Amino acid sequence: MEKSFSRILYGGDYNPNQWPKEIWTEDMRIFKKGHLNSATINVFSWAKIQPSEEVYDFSELDDIIEMLSAENYDIVLATGTGAMPAWMAKKYPEVTRVDYEGRKHKFGQRHNACPNSLVFQKYSASLAEKLAERYQDNSHITCWHVNNEYGGECYCENCAKAFRVWLKKRYKTLDAVNKAWNTEFWGHTFYDWDEIEVPNLLSEGMVDHRTAFAGISLDYRRFNSDSLLNNYKLERDAIKKYLPEALVTTNLMGTYKGLDYFSWAKEMDIISWDNYPAYDTPWSYVSMCHDLMRGLKKKPFMLMEQTPSQQNWQAYNSLKQPGQMRAQSLQTLAHGADTIQFFQLRRSLGACEKFHGAVIEHVGHENTRVFKEVEKLGADLEKLPSLIGAKNPAKVALMFDWENYWALEYTSGPNVDLKYVDQIHQYYRYFYDQHIPVDVIHPSDDLTGYDLVLAPVLYLMKEGWGEKITQYVKNGGHFFTTYMSGLVNESDNVYLGGYPGPLREVCGVWVEEIDALAPEQTNDIKFNDGTTGKGYLVADLLHLENAQSLGTYTSNFYAGMPVATKNELGQGKAYYLACDLVKDSLDYLMDQIIKEVGIKPLIKKTTLEITQRQTEKETFTFVLNLGKEEKEVPEELIGKKDYLSGKTFTKGKILPYEAFVIVEKNN
Repeated sequence: MEKSFSRILYGGDYNPNQWPKEIWTEDMRIFKKGHLNSATINVFSWAKIQPSEEVYDFSELDDIIEMLSAENYDIVLATGTGAMPAWMAKKYPEVTRVDYEGRKHKFGQRHNACPNSLVFQKYSASLAEKLAERYQDNSHITCWHVNNEYGGECYCENCAKAFRVWLKKRYKTLDAVNKAWNTEFWGHTFYDWDEIEVPNLLSEGMVDHRTAFAGISLDYRRFNSDSLLNNYKLERDAIKKYLPEALVTTNLMGTYKGLDYFSWAKEMDIISWDNYPAYDTPWSYVSMCHDLMRGLKKKPFMLMEQTPSQQNWQAYNSLKQPGQMRAQSLQTLAHGADTIQFFQLRRSLGACEKFHGAVIEHVGHENTRVFKEVEKLGADLEKLPSLIGAKNPAKVALMFDWENYWALEYTSGPNVDLKYVDQIHQYYRYFYDQHIPVDVIHPSDDLTGYDLVLAPVLYLMKEGWGEKITQYVKNGGHFFTTYMSGLVNESDNVYLGGYPGPLREVCGVWVEEIDALAPEQTNDIKFNDGTTGKGYLVADLLHLENAQSLGTYTSNFYAGMPVATKNELGQGKAYYLACDLVKDSLDYLMDQIIKEVGIKPLIKKTTLEITQRQTEKETFTFVLNLGKEEKEVPEELIGKKDYLSGKTFTKGKILPYEAFVIVEKNN
């Protein structure tokens, strides 16, 4: 049986090592009042546990684990390797990173170790192993948390040497490297492996992290992601040596650009991530990130961190409105989380996160607005029947790919304002508004079972993807893609023979040219039924092959050319959009496609968020007002009962940041 949790974990990052022991007892009293049942410990304790190269001291950690175990806590035990100790940087200076500008760093901050330093690899894995050996028999440790928020890059000599080894494994020969990177351009042909330099600002890298050679920069992105993943695997394997069945994770960061999380997911037992929206982050974007994290393994995930009140590191660190934290937490559960965890449980005394929100504020007691909300949420979570492992059924899939993310934004042209995550989000936003569940998937995933698959700006396409999509459509699927799709292979070399390359057959169009529109420019468009709209950002000049036009441009010199198309192939259909559309025009087009495909929303139009999870026995419907305005109760909810409050919905208003759960038995 697959290992999971026995209850919804409710707790968060706890650092009693920063406080005298008399505070610990008071913490336990307050946490119990708040219904907390878990704690993540030891995240940044390397320096304390290993004060010098040959000395380890676990006495304080023993006391912390003993205390939490006695309180029947689920313990998420971190390996403590999120920041290396100062003695390591002092004795082994090669362990510190070199940044994109070529500067050698000294000891400090968090992501401060070169992932390809053999010294760092040795001592981090050793610490993880010693922890697993010491605490292997403690049944209260239900999850292991490796390192913390992996990220950043290094361009030192350790990495240069390791990169060349990585390239030899990937390409075998220099001829293959030169072909992949198209080094005939600018006469950059390599004749010796040692001639290859890391692509930072001192070599192929350019200002703003652009690049002269996308091939080498793409490969360095892959290499850096693999290097940090190797660090994770070393610690994970050290834990598994003593605990083969241990649940091991590390906290990811949503759409963080630096690491290929689909690749990482294959090595993680459960996905966990840290959710820190800004004051103006759209709720649809937060929802998309949850669905992306769930999509990494097609399974429920852990929320490892959120703040109970406010961040400290954003430009504008607004407080969460009354009820907002509870509503946000229930949104997280709605999209697939089996845990709600905070950073942090007690506010730190000093350093850069001392004003980051916490369950226990600096005042030191529980008589605060924030704690009362934490307490109420904890009580609500204890009322819920078990939704551990509950699924989020969806008939719509939205493709997301980190390698495509990197490649699209390395591209020199056509438009500096073209951003990958923004493109994905605008389509996700449409389905969010329509209350249509979405799975966020990788292009290599199985498409069977989806009625509609969307792949906006699928610029980079690996071998076989085009054939798979074509077969999906022939078998009766519906596929949607856009401009800047099917243009290059995995080395950023163009597919010759006409755009959109591997998607040309399935879409039934040939793109002759690609126009870029400056921020003040737009194109007028008209759909076949006479509905007008506007396009912006990028515009394909395309020709119909087997497809039919759904509308045309009505301005610019390419007026009369198709702006959107549909191609019937086998038993299915493929749709192609040639430009970015303003919101109303995009919604209109997607409305027509959804109607044609036959996809139904969970509920009729409402500005509430409606999301469902299902077990074999029950359906959990989450009804969330995530805005600052009152919302009308939808007709479909009248007569339904909120499981948490016992309130039955009647005609009227739902107040700002109110959140409800309807639990119904499945037939």
